[in-house]
Parts: sequence; structure tokens; C-alpha cells
Amino acid sequence: MHSKKTVITKPSLPELIEQGIQDLSIPEVPYDLYRPISYTLEQGGKRIRPYLVLLGCGLCGGDPREAVPAALAIELVHNFTLIHDDIMDEAETRRGKLSVYRKWDSATAILSGDAMFALAIEQFQYYGEHAGYDKKQYNALYQFFIGSIRRICEGQMMDLNFAVREDISLHEYEEMIGAKTGALLSCALEMGGVVAGANDQTISRLGQIGLEVGIAFQIQDDLLDVVADFDKFGKKKGGDIREGKKTYLALMTLERASAEEQNRLLGILHKTNDKSDDEIEWVIDCYHRNNVIDESKKAIRYHYDRALQSLRSFEDSGYLTEIRHLLQKLITREF
Repeated sequence: MHSKKTVITKPSLPELIEQGIQDLSIPEVPYDLYRPISYTLEQGGKRIRPYLVLLGCGLCGGDPREAVPAALAIELVHNFTLIHDDIMDEAETRRGKLSVYRKWDSATAILSGDAMFALAIEQFQYYGEHAGYDKKQYNALYQFFIGSIRRICEGQMMDLNFAVREDISLHEYEEMIGAKTGALLSCALEMGGVVAGANDQTISRLGQIGLEVGIAFQIQDDLLDVVADFDKFGKKKGGDIREGKKTYLALMTLERASAEEQNRLLGILHKTNDKSDDEIEWVIDCYHRNNVIDESKKAIRYHYDRALQSLRSFEDSGYLTEIRHLLQKLITREF
């Protein structure tokens, strides 16, 4: 398989991503189809997924500049899922701005999301047309990408089904977030390895790192929903509780709490009208009483530590330092 050994220091990897996004050829007509796509990309975001594509490539000795099309595909499809998620969740805002479905309407959001998915697929033309990449690499990129989208959909459906179930185990929950959140992070690192020409074993290891990070990231989101500095987090305290979501914290509490606490917690989560601030505070206090806050922190650290441990098999490089630094930032993130 094709491999490049060039290591670059300038521009930085985040700069490569932002430049790639700016250089995307997004049509202007019809305006109502493509303007929501530009609107979504202009809002920024953490760009963790495209960053992991470039880091995965660099870790395996490749040139991250060659991984930019794959990184753009990941960022486009991630934002596509967010547009559709906001429709399903009836979310008013995204990243502090009106969600696409609220700024336009549901039909426009669905169509613009679909168009964004098409733009993501188009990014792989680079590898199909470039003489430096063989058929095996092109097929691997395509399979990893499409497979991750299918896994995201499976995870989303599991999440929807959880809303009407009361017998969900923590194992099932981790399986769901491994699909819904972990699949795209795994895919990001895997595609970076493919672009660099890494062997199958190395690519599999990259995928496992992404999965561990994805699980940790989602449990951390669940935790931040009740403990974050909400000026930084940008969400209302206890937002998941208000929406009746069965998060990692809620499920662990249901395993540990008394029968009386279990019944009240389920009653609050299943309540269809607005939950009071007193009810939100009771749930959060229940989490503390059952030591769920501290146990969630341990679970987050466990999965991040597994990812960091797997990174030890990679040779020292600036990219290894960068990904370790990224994981440390994620471990201590406040929003």
C-alpha cells in the first residue's frame, strides 16, 4: 500500500482543516438548499473528528495534507448528523445559534442534510483519481466511512428505543454510545491510517482508540450536563433530565438507588410536561447520594486511559505528542 513519510510543521493541522473547509466548493443555487450547509459550517465546533483523521495519518508516517479530503468528509457527515438530530430532538439551538430546522424548516433541514452527505461522499473522489492510491486503499476508505454511518444510525435507533424502555443496562448504554458517538471517531483515525498506508493491525488499533475516546466523550457529556459551568457549557443545567434522557448517570442510579428513589426518578424522567427546577435538583442530589458522579468520573478516566495505553505502540513523533495532548484536553474539558 502507498505510504508517504513527509512530516510537516506548517501550517498546523487545525489550519489545514479550516483552510480545507473554506476551499469547499459549495454551490450557491438553489440558495435555500446550500445556504444552510454554509451556515452550519460557519458555526465552527471542536473539529475533533477531522483533527483525528490528520493525526491518524501522521501517527502512521503519512503526510496529513493527503488526509484533508477524508477529514472534510468526516466533518461534513458529522454536521449532517447534527442537522438531522436537531429535527428529531426538536432542538431550538446548535452551538449557540438557531438550529437549521428552526431557522428554516424541517423539510429544508432534511434536504440540506442530505446534500451535505452527498458533499461528504464526493471528497473521496480525490483518492479514486489520484495515482498514488490503489484500489484497496480507496475501497477501505469507502467501507470505513459507510460502515460508520450505518453504525451511527444503529446507535441512534437504540437511543430512541431506550426512551420507552426501563430495563436498560449500562453495558447496553455503552454499546449504544460506542455506535452513536464512537463510530465516527473510530472511522476518523482508521481513515487517517489508510491514507498513510498503514497495515491492517495498526488500523484496527486506531479504530479501538477512537471507540474508547467516543465512549469516554459521551459519558463525559452526560456528566457535564449536571456538573458543568453552564456559562461555558452553553446548555441549561440538567438539560438531559428535562428531556427525559436515560443517560449513563441515570442508568447507574437506577441500578443503585432504593426502590422509592427508582420510582421517583423514573417518574420525573417520564414526565411529559415541563419538569420543575426542584425536580431537577432532586435528581442531581440523587446522583450524588448514590455516588454516581464519582463513579462516572472513574468510567471516563478508564476509557481515556485505555486509549492512551493503546497509543504506546506508536513511535514517538510530534503527532503522538499532539494526540496525547488532545486526549488530556478532553479529559479535563469543561464543556
